[in-house]
Amino acid sequence: MANATRGIEREIHTLQLEEKKLVAEIKKTAKTGNDAATKILARQLIRLRQQIANLQSSRAQMRGIATHTQAMSAQTSVAVGMKGASKAMSAMNKQMDPAKQAKVIQEFQRQSAQMDMTTEMMSDAIDDALDDDEAEDETEELTNQVLDEIGVDVASQLSSAPKGKIAGKNTEDAGSSNIDELEKRLAALRNP
Repeated sequence: MANATRGIEREIHTLQLEEKKLVAEIKKTAKTGNDAATKILARQLIRLRQQIANLQSSRAQMRGIATHTQAMSAQTSVAVGMKGASKAMSAMNKQMDPAKQAKVIQEFQRQSAQMDMTTEMMSDAIDDALDDDEAEDETEELTNQVLDEIGVDVASQLSSAPKGKIAGKNTEDAGSSNIDELEKRLAALRNP
């Protein structure tokens, strides 16, 4: 198509050059006053221009056909691509059986839970192997130290608290029962 279009364009160019020569010859003949020769040359010019117009029309049609052919080729490529995508999707759908996927997920969950239990057991075993009495003693001393600090703070707060009736019997009973309960907890933590 491209070769044919180029051939037509060469013919058009050649005819346009011939048209320029013919126009120059018509002017030359008209200056001499030869009307019969001028009319014959004018008819040739008209035929030449018609030929050029026909060739330009043919060139336009060839370009239109080429464009149409390219569009058809593109559509064919898209159709082939869609066919391939359709096959791939079909294969994926066959592999993605919902029942099989559910079984795989359940198996994964079971294995994950088993792995978590194994990891926890291993961590506990490692902790038991590495723990010694010193670490427990240090932990207990630190806990007692923190409780002593809290106890000192609580005792200082209790000494600065008002000792009379504040709002009534219910609030005093609730406050003293809370304090008694806190003191019992503190004593239980100090003497394990």
